[in-house]
Amino acid sequence: MKFPEFERSLEAPAPPAALHLALQALWWDAKGDWDKAHECAQADEGDPSCDWVHAYLHRKEGDASNAGYWYRQASKPVAKNPLAEEWRAIVQALIT
Repeated sequence: MKFPEFERSLEAPAPPAALHLALQALWWDAKGDWDKAHECAQADEGDPSCDWVHAYLHRKEGDASNAGYWYRQASKPVAKNPLAEEWRAIVQALIT
């Protein structure tokens, strides 16, 4: 799947079936369902991709301390760019 295909999938009522949990989380986040996104990210704690998305989600909610913890778990620097840019960067990094 390429990024444009991922974006088009946002028109569907549910994410594509074979999508990794981290990408499912970002999909739900783009649909405005933070809770479902968070649930997906938490479902595979210890997976660096999910931990990275978990960090992004806590940054988005304004919980900098919790976000910092998850960035460290993911071995990623704390993001400073706009949230939309970070979302896109994570999707592009994780998409296959």
